[in-house]
Amino acid sequence: MARPRQFAEEQAIEAAMLAFWDGGYEGTSTQDLCTATGLGRSSIYNTFKSKRDLFEKSLRHYMADRNGPIVELMEGDLPAREKIRTLFQRAVDALPGEPSGCMVVNAMVEVAPHDAEVAGLLRHDYGVRLTAVRAAIEEGQRAGEIDPAKDAEALAHYVISTVSGLRVAGRGGADRSTLESIAATALTAL
Repeated sequence: MARPRQFAEEQAIEAAMLAFWDGGYEGTSTQDLCTATGLGRSSIYNTFKSKRDLFEKSLRHYMADRNGPIVELMEGDLPAREKIRTLFQRAVDALPGEPSGCMVVNAMVEVAPHDAEVAGLLRHDYGVRLTAVRAAIEEGQRAGEIDPAKDAEALAHYVISTVSGLRVAGRGGADRSTLESIAATALTAL
């Protein structure tokens, strides 16, 4: 019996994640969450305790879902510059059905300044991405693809900031051509 509830809970978290990603924490009402998840208010509060609890679970789900492919890409067999180019391209190419923008960026701006636990989650998430990207850059430096005189950690921060910027620009209405131009320009820093 626990398995169906767990499955339903995972589906609800996914649906809530999309709602929070699109509307932000404050902009997503309990009714929006009911509509998105198909659950009634009492079911949401019995399962998740609070809107804040559901938001945190949704944010954790978003980070886990997004970091796995980033780490996998950075640890893969492609040359380092191709890894970074692919990462930028993924930021340009939003998947069908996904809101534009970035839930992590939204949470950094809207929630983290007032919620130490969310701020800690976001710092950890950033650290995971930073470690993976920095390792790929260092690999590229050893292979002679990236100038070894450049600071690998600074470049990794730059790459992560560029990905976030691409997602924000996309949400702001930048067209594909503009986003691709930003990504191509950013690659010249490596």
